[in-house]
Amino acid sequence: MIHLNLKQPLVLSAQSNVVVGSRLASSSTAAAAARRGGGARRHMPRISCSAAEEAGGAAVSTIAAEKALTVTATVVAQPAIGVMYAARGLDDIGDLLGKTLLLELVSSEVDPKTGLEKPPVTGFAHKTLIEGRYEATFQVPASFGPVGAVLVENEHHKEMFIKEIKLITGGDESTAVTFDCNSWVHSKFDNPEKRIFFTVKSFLPSQTPRGLEGLRKKDLAALRGDGHGERKAFERVYDYDVYNDLGDPDKNPAHRRPVLGGSATYPYPRRCRTGRPRTKADPETERRDGRHYYVPRDEQFSEVKQLTFGATTLRSGLHMVLPALRPLLMEKELCFPHFPAIDCLYSDGIPLPPGGDSYRAIIPRVVKLVEDTTENVLRFETPAMIERDRFSWFKDEEFARQTIAGLNPLCIQLLTEFPIKSKLDPAVYGPPESAITEELLEKQMKGTMTVEQALAAKRLFILDYHDVFLPYVHRVRELPNATLYGSRTVFFLTDAGTLMPLAIELARPKSPTQPQWRRAFTHGPDATDAWLWKLAKAHVLTHDTGYHQLVSHWLRTHACVEPYIIAANRRLSRMHPVYRLLHPHFRYTMEINALARESLINADGIIEESFWPGKYAIELSAVAYGAAWQFDTEALPNDLVKRGLAVRKDDGELELTIKDYPYANDGLRVWDAVKQWAADYVKVYYKSDADVAGDEELQAFWEEVRTKGHADKKDEPWWPVLDGRDSLVETLTTIMWVTSGHHAAVNFGQYHFGGYFPNRPTTIRKKMPVEEGRDDEMQRFMAHPETTLLGMLPTQMQAIKVMTTLDILSSHSPDEEYMGEHAEPAWLAEPKVKAAFEKFSGRMKEIEGFVDECNNNPELKNRCGAGIVPYELLKPFSKPGVTGRGIPNSISI
Repeated sequence: MIHLNLKQPLVLSAQSNVVVGSRLASSSTAAAAARRGGGARRHMPRISCSAAEEAGGAAVSTIAAEKALTVTATVVAQPAIGVMYAARGLDDIGDLLGKTLLLELVSSEVDPKTGLEKPPVTGFAHKTLIEGRYEATFQVPASFGPVGAVLVENEHHKEMFIKEIKLITGGDESTAVTFDCNSWVHSKFDNPEKRIFFTVKSFLPSQTPRGLEGLRKKDLAALRGDGHGERKAFERVYDYDVYNDLGDPDKNPAHRRPVLGGSATYPYPRRCRTGRPRTKADPETERRDGRHYYVPRDEQFSEVKQLTFGATTLRSGLHMVLPALRPLLMEKELCFPHFPAIDCLYSDGIPLPPGGDSYRAIIPRVVKLVEDTTENVLRFETPAMIERDRFSWFKDEEFARQTIAGLNPLCIQLLTEFPIKSKLDPAVYGPPESAITEELLEKQMKGTMTVEQALAAKRLFILDYHDVFLPYVHRVRELPNATLYGSRTVFFLTDAGTLMPLAIELARPKSPTQPQWRRAFTHGPDATDAWLWKLAKAHVLTHDTGYHQLVSHWLRTHACVEPYIIAANRRLSRMHPVYRLLHPHFRYTMEINALARESLINADGIIEESFWPGKYAIELSAVAYGAAWQFDTEALPNDLVKRGLAVRKDDGELELTIKDYPYANDGLRVWDAVKQWAADYVKVYYKSDADVAGDEELQAFWEEVRTKGHADKKDEPWWPVLDGRDSLVETLTTIMWVTSGHHAAVNFGQYHFGGYFPNRPTTIRKKMPVEEGRDDEMQRFMAHPETTLLGMLPTQMQAIKVMTTLDILSSHSPDEEYMGEHAEPAWLAEPKVKAAFEKFSGRMKEIEGFVDECNNNPELKNRCGAGIVPYELLKPFSKPGVTGRGIPNSISI
């Protein structure tokens, strides 16, 4: 906020007309101001200037003017880069005439005599000799008071990005106040409404300066829109819709997909409404017409981000490379003939047809230039785990370790009941008892303890994908070259603090033509059992990979966060302190989600083509959402307690069940740092619990998250009530954790752990050779078990598509913003908040050192050992690229 620096401010009479400097707006400006403030504004005094003044820039007035101060506004802006359009010439002329941007300075105060908003001071900003810089000079009445907002009208025919607006009074740099904008301003020819930019000082609704109350409400109303019509690219409207845009039945009847959200069958979080028309073939499905999805303008990628990731990267990149490979691979379903052929993807590569530099421009880490030639090859970087130990993926120790220090450390649970039983209907799926028996487990524990003793000592853990996948087994098996089981894997916690896999159960439910089939596999003493164990592990890894991508990653971060973003923009003013705390955590998420609906999770998209659920992929995530998602257990401590991986002691502190649990150890430190930052921040603005309960914008935001964003779960009892500072801090910390630490843990290691696809296969194409009891299958398996394994793994095309995708999705952009690295301007403007952020930043740096120390501690065998990749996914900072570390503020990829 800028305060005009007056020792003896003069009071402007409500009855006087005031002349306010060169290039000021005519009476139409005051009329627009009256419209902005509602009916009361019609009676306000009008600031005007004569035609002679408008033409020549000289201040002309027939009445005496109040003493005025000179205020200079500097606007740092840039037009859309590389955009050519028909009216560009007219815009250039406007720049020459000094009419690029129309600015209105709005006082925070009202007239003390009338109680009405003061007239704004208006003028044009002209282009300067410095590229991207515009200036305007205002003569501001001495009694104008603090400038609380700047309104901007873009006179160009194309949008313009405004970074900041700086106001300086009387040429004194010490008075400089910056309005942080970082926003696209639409052309007045697209929308005549001016953009509103508020001061960096934050206000609760009840504390809003009276002169800004009308603008605060007007801005929120504009962001909510009216819920009608198709959204246009330049708009900033946030609204809700169901996921009815994944299929394209007009293009292909087989691309029809169920609507997710709005039903008991397929409950789902809401996404941003685009308003596109419906398809002809299915009136419930939104039309996919090849155009880019609507995303509110300020949610879109920066141009730096667009250069490193965008629709062109996945869509154009894969669509360019894969067709070029098809003739070389001869057929779509071609498997790898032997493991050295897989290794060649990282050494020799696959030669690509001539394509110039276009391949490398799109996916530079994947497409290499052959040394001393101009030929391109598709050659992947060797993933870190294979670079350290090329056989690690084959080992039981690594299989178990990755459940707590790998890409999906969120699913392992403490086994608390035995025998293990299914909760599914036995009349539909068969007897509920597990094939994993007490005798089998005790044999694998080699008599060290009984199952009962192991349960009591909290030494048995389970990775349970039985009940969630069993209903889909027969449906997936109807898809070409696909199979599925329900699975359970039981682990034992050794004295060394590591996990040892004991048994794997694979199950097929009964059907009208077949009885239930289930079998438990162990790493037996002979070659046959040992190879069957390896095949069973491949199935479990595939189940874990699918659940990770669809639930732990997409659903729990991307999909479930989008409603928070929509609600925050609709209900929290830009000057609300909670909006300004959360805003960095929402950067790019809506854009990346829109791109996912376009190219990743859509019908016949990358996920459906390459992951085992096929066309049931996102439907399965809806089932998981309905069965398991709760807001309160998205908080890391609550999640650990729910899974039995931690116990809350009497003092409230957590005690981990597995002491060396890298994800939990690092994650809890990040959680504690975020929570302390949130608590310090909340205390600055909310002096009591009553302030939280009485914040109308905050309550409207949280009500909308529950009743609109997550409407299918609106009546659940676990939703927190924002009735005090503690509940607000816990809620904000949960949102901030999910967008930062949770997402980092499940995303940025995708290439490290999945880049060598046998370690995390995305699909298994064949059943276990012992399921059907067919002699020919068993004979092939007994003669060449390695060939059987290779035949189960993804095809060459599937593998290359997934590896390319994981490489892109694991990469940090050069403009990434990491937790604790950059303070928002509004935080710096408040000394107490600035101090709290500096403390938070310091704690994140301490976590860096803590992670390094743990990774070099030989006593922590789950993160330090021969050939083990150090666990760095929750190490806060990173350089650009695929690094396997770094916690960005937001779900930015």
